[in-house]
Amino acid sequence: MASRHLSRSIVMQSLYEWDFSGKEKDLTKIVERNIEEFGPGLQDPSFVWQLTTGVVQNIKQIDQIIEKAAPEWPINQVNIIDRNVLRIGIFELLYGNKEEVPPKVAINEAIELAKNFGGESSGKFINGVLGTIYKELNPKS
Repeated sequence: MASRHLSRSIVMQSLYEWDFSGKEKDLTKIVERNIEEFGPGLQDPSFVWQLTTGVVQNIKQIDQIIEKAAPEWPINQVNIIDRNVLRIGIFELLYGNKEEVPPKVAINEAIELAKNFGGESSGKFINGVLGTIYKELNPKS
């Protein structure tokens, strides 16, 4: 598994646990444990921390974007895995380094996370929401 893909998986699992706890657990401890448990071969965990910190710092704006892009799904009704995959994907689309991770790569990575961890329709849901956001950001594409 590629290093960035593994990093995204660790972030998704960490955000899931943190979100599931009502954001009561210490996210730093969750991430540290998950890096140790799921990323023993991970050379540089800085991407894990970059994504985690970025999502948390921008979570209100990201959640508003999810609600705007999927108006029939209030944020608390979106499946917890899908919600956190979207948070990662949206963070990468809006705030990530486009040269390191082009938008279409960020979308594809989020779809793969959804397929690996989510339900039967998670990949399609993630694709639809992130596709909508991408089209709004890039109307000429």
